[in-house]
Amino acid sequence: MRGFWPLGLPTGHLRSAGVRLTRCITLVAATILAPVAIVALAPGDDSEPAASRVPVPDLVELRPGAFGYRAAGEFTRAGKPVTAPVVTAAIKRTLAVTRHQITAADYQRCVEAEACPFVDVDAAVSDLPMVKVSWRDAHAYASWLSRETGERFRLPTDEEWAYAAAGRFHDDALPETLDVGDPGQRALAIYDRDAIRQEKFDPLPRPIGSFGANENGLLDVGGNVWEWTDTCYTRTALDPRGEVATTAANCGIRVVEGRHRSYIADFIRDARAGGCSIGTPPSNLGFRLVRDHGAQRLLSGWMRRLL
Repeated sequence: MRGFWPLGLPTGHLRSAGVRLTRCITLVAATILAPVAIVALAPGDDSEPAASRVPVPDLVELRPGAFGYRAAGEFTRAGKPVTAPVVTAAIKRTLAVTRHQITAADYQRCVEAEACPFVDVDAAVSDLPMVKVSWRDAHAYASWLSRETGERFRLPTDEEWAYAAAGRFHDDALPETLDVGDPGQRALAIYDRDAIRQEKFDPLPRPIGSFGANENGLLDVGGNVWEWTDTCYTRTALDPRGEVATTAANCGIRVVEGRHRSYIADFIRDARAGGCSIGTPPSNLGFRLVRDHGAQRLLSGWMRRLL
């Protein structure tokens, strides 16, 4: 209010007028906000915010740690493809991961709220994982869930997914003994690996829990539903010493994890019909989410700013 005074008031009355004006504005603000606070806090009121009607998913919290991890993406040296290196990845904060994949019923609530694209699946079966979703669909659901619960949810990075998957993360790299100078030998190794994958093809989603829990308590990791991550597909060129020379990211393609790692265009919902950039396509595309560490309640923050 500094520098603003009602016109026509004598100088001696400026301070008292300013105090009265401030009190007036405060009373008006309180009058406007009081009904909002009553509606937000009144128990059992049908008009309470939608945030309280969408539960926070069941989460598993994992302690920070470091682990050996086969890097994602394509690697070359002297213009020839090479096996991706094993690097040390570090999870520096507590990682909160949804215990199971997002279900068809979960996703249907987002569709009904007109925040997620419609996907033609049987949403009435509540214990089935949501499948035939693209990265864009999964991202839309995470954004909606964040708004509704007041927590910030997102897709995991590939490193986070591998850390949470633990023993069910599959390092299916080609043998180190391959002669990188012999493209025929490499092609045969890729063919053999993909033929074995095709033998295990399982198209029908199973009820949540059908594939059991891993050592971290996460359900159905590495089952027949692959999961979107937020990691972009990268091409990395190594120098003669094995150090990174150049790297380029293509975020129109995302890393998908499951029984094996895949790279799929972000708009694809069924990789079996096309869109799998490299290797054997996944049987089904679904997702689970992580909650950002230390996320604050969005509604509380909004109220604090308004007040």
